[in-house]
Amino acid sequence: MAKLTFVGGIHPFDGKDMSKDKPIKEVLPKGDLVYPLSQHIGAPATPIVAKGDHVLTGQKIAEATGFVSAPIYATVSGTVKAIEPRRVVTGDNVMSIVVENDGRYSEVAYSPVDSYEKLTKEQIIGRVKEAGVVGMGGAGFPTFIKLSPKEPEKIEYVIVNCAECEPYLTSDYRRMLEEPEKLVQGLKIMLHLFDNARGILAVEDNKPDCIELLKKLTKDEGRISVKALKTKYPQGAERQIIFASTGRSINSSMLPADAGCVVDNVDTVVAVYHAVMLGKPLMNRIVTVTGDAIADPRNFIVRIGTNYHELVEEAGGFKEKPVKIISGGPMMGFGIFDLDVPTTKTASALLCLTQDDVSRMEPSACINCGKCVEACPGRIVPRRLADYAEHYNEEAFLAENGMECCECGCCSYVCPAKRPLTQTIKSMRKMQLAKRKKK
Repeated sequence: MAKLTFVGGIHPFDGKDMSKDKPIKEVLPKGDLVYPLSQHIGAPATPIVAKGDHVLTGQKIAEATGFVSAPIYATVSGTVKAIEPRRVVTGDNVMSIVVENDGRYSEVAYSPVDSYEKLTKEQIIGRVKEAGVVGMGGAGFPTFIKLSPKEPEKIEYVIVNCAECEPYLTSDYRRMLEEPEKLVQGLKIMLHLFDNARGILAVEDNKPDCIELLKKLTKDEGRISVKALKTKYPQGAERQIIFASTGRSINSSMLPADAGCVVDNVDTVVAVYHAVMLGKPLMNRIVTVTGDAIADPRNFIVRIGTNYHELVEEAGGFKEKPVKIISGGPMMGFGIFDLDVPTTKTASALLCLTQDDVSRMEPSACINCGKCVEACPGRIVPRRLADYAEHYNEEAFLAENGMECCECGCCSYVCPAKRPLTQTIKSMRKMQLAKRKKK
């Protein structure tokens, strides 16, 4: 039987053995909690509390502004200490609500339901929206919008991205092993919104234990199947997982809904379960803290707003001084220079390494080997696009489909000349997206 996969891609060292076999550990924050008002794509949330207010765990502290936005909730009880700009992982100063943790974790009352089938589709979407659920795989797109396509009857597949192809990250793996029932229930809730859809749990085949467990839990679910995908990076990218799971293709100008698909990652689907069944807002997520500089790499269930310093402490601190710290994974994450920043809804991992291989590389001239073309999952020519970007040749960049780059990093990884192809192309893509936004 042919493996479910896509053309292109790479097989980097995965580093998952450091944390994958340790159970998830809950972290109770000790210091202040910082809630940036921009934790999602779209308009920042607007504070509905003031300095000096006492708040409870699960209390809404910032309201969504506009259609593409999401509310934010307190994850501890305490006093609003300030509403002021605070630095986030990107290095930007973002207006944030700072809550002084009183250590009591007093909580609001929630409104659980016995069965999602008793709710209307509008009520389900409303609960997801009110809970502030966003895509937790990195993009941060408000989930209620994904669940509200213009033509829901044309949705044929609801795909749960269980691939977790990014090296070192194991949070989805642990969630699937420890709370698979919540994942399956979250998928069933989403399928309830789409009468003509089937559910797919798409898992890379390097996780046979998860595949077996999910198949066992869904053996009597006629609308849900578990598909084993070939282990290859970036198997979990939206376009690649849609193609591998369904054989359908999309490009940069299309949404998954245009191909009859809805795609969400593991943590997001579990958050949908919490929102609909338990009435709980999005208040925590699983973060992988790993790397050869970490004493005890593992996954933590983290209350949003917790400082990264506290996560490193929970992981036993540094056994060796890190040379490189990355928010996210090594392929699509970004380097950070300060751990005094808060976790957010989209904080997937903290990777601390004792070597910085990239900074030691000395780029040389392209040798026209074609390896970047062979590895590119977008089927474009990275070498040419990087040249156009370096010379600000926007017309040629667009003509050669530069906007089809998904910024996965495969081309930079395989380049024998050590050229920063992805980074160069990414800069031009950002420029083009900014121009489109102005128009």
